[in-house]
Amino acid sequence: MTLQKLYAKINDGGRIDEHEALRLFLEVELLEIGQLAQRRAARLHAPEQATFLIDRNINYTNICTSKCRFCAFYRTEDAPDAYVLSPDEILEKVARAVELGATQIMLQGGLNPGLGLSWFEDVLQRIKQGFTVFIHSFSPPEIHHLAKKEKLSYEAVITRLRDAGLDSIPGAGAEILTDGVRARISPEKISGATWLAVMEAAHSVGLKTTATMMMGSIETPLDRIEHLHLLRSLQDKTGGFRAFIPWTFKAGNTELGGTETSSLDYLRTLALSRIYLDNIDNIQGSWVTQGRDIGQMTLFFGANDLGSIMLEENVVRAAGSSNCITEAEMAELIARAGKKPAQRDTQYHIVKIY
Repeated sequence: MTLQKLYAKINDGGRIDEHEALRLFLEVELLEIGQLAQRRAARLHAPEQATFLIDRNINYTNICTSKCRFCAFYRTEDAPDAYVLSPDEILEKVARAVELGATQIMLQGGLNPGLGLSWFEDVLQRIKQGFTVFIHSFSPPEIHHLAKKEKLSYEAVITRLRDAGLDSIPGAGAEILTDGVRARISPEKISGATWLAVMEAAHSVGLKTTATMMMGSIETPLDRIEHLHLLRSLQDKTGGFRAFIPWTFKAGNTELGGTETSSLDYLRTLALSRIYLDNIDNIQGSWVTQGRDIGQMTLFFGANDLGSIMLEENVVRAAGSSNCITEAEMAELIARAGKKPAQRDTQYHIVKIY
């Protein structure tokens, strides 16, 4: 197939395969793949609008047994700066977030052997008793860790968390789903197949989730495409992914180290994601890892959403990358891109038009 025929297929809404995706990644000019992605995005969303969310990411512990080589946040149990937030401390953070307009709370932490399922159920119940807020929390590695600790199935753990107040699950821990890459960057973490199994279990008990990809460590373009293929295949089966969020590895203070990938590589992969993931509605641009200017550019490379203003963020910050933004600044950033800013909730319902 010629590139022109491939372009026509994409513009007509056709599904591309892995071979065609690789051709797009390797052979097509950056602005051209961006335009293709924008046309695909316009089939799903009002092209004049871009959305964002107000939430708080509460890292309830930094103690983690996974010890991923790309992570600068985790600590061992005996580290002097290891911590576990108390339920009262978590509730204080939730209260402040709600005061500032947050509609979502994300609880994420390390795989802490000292915390059992009942601890999480208590925290969730107390949040729901005190606040009207959507709880989007606990990544697949955390769910797997709890299932192993409690000797329960994924479905059983997720159901208990859901009944206590959990509303959806974030896609953290995916990194790159090919096990050759995972063996090198996070050898003690769950496999790609296990990450997918946890997500399928969540979808089976009625929870929607997001999906992510961490690019720019040691993976190849083929690894990235295989990652997208695995996500698309599960989405065909369950329909449970609400959004896809690609972000870039930050090397600072990590064991893995190395050279970080370019913003152009990020934009190319973002655009390819929008074209390939024809069954996932929302693609989120990562201003947190890329900064405001590239975050703004993502709205021209297939992204329809800029994620959260993030009232608190600690994991990327630990790797030496700190980007902050206010609600007003986010609205202005979107407006300066020629788009209408809109605040959304976790389910992509519009809360406010600016």
